Amino acid sequence: MSIAEKIKLSEQEYLKGEETAEFKHEYLNGEVWAMVGASDNHVTIAMNLAFLLKQKLKDTPCRSYISDMKVKIEQANAFFYPDVFVSCEQKDKQNTHYKEYPVFIAEVLSPSTEAYDRGDKFKFYRQLPSLQEYWLIDAQKVSIDCFSRQSDDTWILQNISLRQEQTIIKALDIELSLAEIYEDTPA
Repeated sequence: MSIAEKIKLSEQEYLKGEETAEFKHEYLNGEVWAMVGASDNHVTIAMNLAFLLKQKLKDTPCRSYISDMKVKIEQANAFFYPDVFVSCEQKDKQNTHYKEYPVFIAEVLSPSTEAYDRGDKFKFYRQLPSLQEYWLIDAQKVSIDCFSRQSDDTWILQNISLRQEQTIIKALDIELSLAEIYEDTPA
């Protein structure tokens, strides 16, 4: 029996099942669903961003992760696999199967997940006190919606959509170019 065939799972059952599962599953309040494959653009953009972050975060306490590492959202009783995220928290280094303190999360949009990534998933991610920035990256055209948490816990949106533009991840104090993020894609 695969992990997805069971109706409701406890957090412990889910985590144990993920250790031996043939493919990844996300988890929300006892329900699980399989993750689907991604397009060439999607994978290329996520890899480019993760690579750039890894380079820029060298010799800092921060570490970038790709979509094979889970983020736990305690308040939502959820585990998600963001496309790319960064944690700078020492406590996250002790946990080898999931992280709880991301400061930055990026999701590369696909037609089947865009509404969820913009809506409910962002609602759940906002419950993470550590999260300061959330990016939604369009895989079909050059466009990134950059959401930044403000001191009053509101979120401000800035869209960046020109390949020659630069953007700053303020929480990490690093600058990235859209040309590098979208490198090797027709977008």
